[in-house]
Amino acid sequence: MLKEHPLEGVRTYDLNILPDERGFFAEALRQDWQDFIDEWIVQVNLSYSYPGMVRAWHRHLRGQVDYFLVIEGAMKICAYEEKTRKLAEVIASAARPMLVRIPGHYFHGTKTVSSQSSLTVYFVTRLYDYKDPDEERRPWNDISIVPSEINGNRNDPRVGKPWDWFHPPHK
Repeated sequence: MLKEHPLEGVRTYDLNILPDERGFFAEALRQDWQDFIDEWIVQVNLSYSYPGMVRAWHRHLRGQVDYFLVIEGAMKICAYEEKTRKLAEVIASAARPMLVRIPGHYFHGTKTVSSQSSLTVYFVTRLYDYKDPDEERRPWNDISIVPSEINGNRNDPRVGKPWDWFHPPHK
């Protein structure tokens, strides 16, 4: 199932899990998923993070798009648009495999939210240039990242405050 998020270009795609007596099979990424993928992948990366670990904030200004697939544990994946101060927040986990598309021009980052380490495969649309990396970085706790809305919600108690990766879950 394809889901568009209020931050333009951020979308998720639930993978079709085909279980059988051996386990399951799922297609992780297909070139003909044109309603989800606008460009093609040129590099695949693997990231392993310990529980509670934050990897944030950075962005890519040369057109890179990242596709995250959490295959162990669970992660909070966030994208932040500096001009509008909109923030998209997605919880992705191995228990419900989905692809999370983040256009690289947004500041983005992740936090492992499971009690076990997370393992994430992420696909990117630009090769990493070791001599001239396409990364603008900010500290994970940058107080200038203050969302005006989160997933389209202006009433979220975290709105109007510096983003806190460790804010306790709420309902």
